[in-house]
Amino acid sequence: MWTVLLLLASNVFMTVAWYGHLRYKDRSLLLVILVSWLIALPEYCLQVPANRIGHGQFSAAQLKIIQEVVSLSVFAVFSTLYLHEPLRWNQIVSFGLILLAVFVAFWEPLLRWRA
Repeated sequence: MWTVLLLLASNVFMTVAWYGHLRYKDRSLLLVILVSWLIALPEYCLQVPANRIGHGQFSAAQLKIIQEVVSLSVFAVFSTLYLHEPLRWNQIVSFGLILLAVFVAFWEPLLRWRA
């Protein structure tokens, strides 16, 4: 559970660092890069422990898949609430397909052909 919570917190920081400046296009690019780096530092301080704690319970590939699902979930909320960009049907379907990929990654032993 700690792994997922740390990944969630780290993705909030990274989403703000990567996309928060889009509402401030009147600011200098150098300024938003510097501010984004400062926001991204706590992201790394959360992401690295999340992967360290989670590895062993999860494979590296499973950790990456968890991170991507968390990242897309955080982004969907952020883009809707902060950037005021509605989610479209095709984006929702895309997220659903990613969730299907999670199922395949975590339940792979159940999907093997039994001889």
